[in-house]
Amino acid sequence: MPLDERRRSREDARVCPTHARSWLLLSALRDDVFDAAQLSRADQVVLDCEDAVDVSLKDVARAKALDWFGRGGRAWVRINERACDAWADDVRALRDAVGLRGVMLAKTESADQVVDTVQRLGGTVPVIALVESALGIEEAVSIARAPGVFRLAFGSGDYRRDTGAANEPLAMAYPRSRLVTASRIGGLTGPIDGPTVGVSHPLVREQSGDAVALGMTGKICLDLDQPAVVNECFSPSPADVAWAVDFLAEFEAAGGVIRDGSDKPRLGRARLIHERAAMFGVNPS
Repeated sequence: MPLDERRRSREDARVCPTHARSWLLLSALRDDVFDAAQLSRADQVVLDCEDAVDVSLKDVARAKALDWFGRGGRAWVRINERACDAWADDVRALRDAVGLRGVMLAKTESADQVVDTVQRLGGTVPVIALVESALGIEEAVSIARAPGVFRLAFGSGDYRRDTGAANEPLAMAYPRSRLVTASRIGGLTGPIDGPTVGVSHPLVREQSGDAVALGMTGKICLDLDQPAVVNECFSPSPADVAWAVDFLAEFEAAGGVIRDGSDKPRLGRARLIHERAAMFGVNPS
């Protein structure tokens, strides 16, 4: 099948970014794998013009991304932080780029940085605020309420570097929970967790489980093999779907009337599971 047809087929089946689970992040210099990334199991693809690219190669990376967009590619771009010179070059080049799905703003620490980015991109390009520092975590609520913000994401590696925190569930619980709470307050979909470094699928599964337990709804991936694992972890299990279907059927059969204080939370959970199961194509066991 020709590449254009495979692209169309994959885009038709792609999970929308509002609810995307796996966010495949790869260097914008790696144009040799752009097509493979777009055709992969990743819900969304992000070309990285920030940390993965040396300062001397920013223009090259940006040009590679734009060239690929011009040849039919579609992806998000992680742009440089608002405080650096490369940010202005990024938003200028990407403002009218065909194929750009949205941008991920690196090292977001204030609502103003999001608003500036949204405005400079013309007001219609979705902006994910990547929060990567102690200050960013503490400003998470105002960032989540910024006009034009699309979702929040956790830059866990830079956060650990900024704070000295360990890469352990307990140490990561506060910043993750802070982003979950801020997203809820801002009316956003649950935040995107930071990546798992390495190729160990059990570790990806373990860290994804930690994020899901705290209310996160997606995860950044660093290689083509991780999205399949992440998608599974951030989707309801077939057993959960079976419970939801049975509960909703029983509730309707009983007249759809609240019977006790536990019905409302269970009803909310069942409806959410049912909705996500339909979105991700998960059938009851």
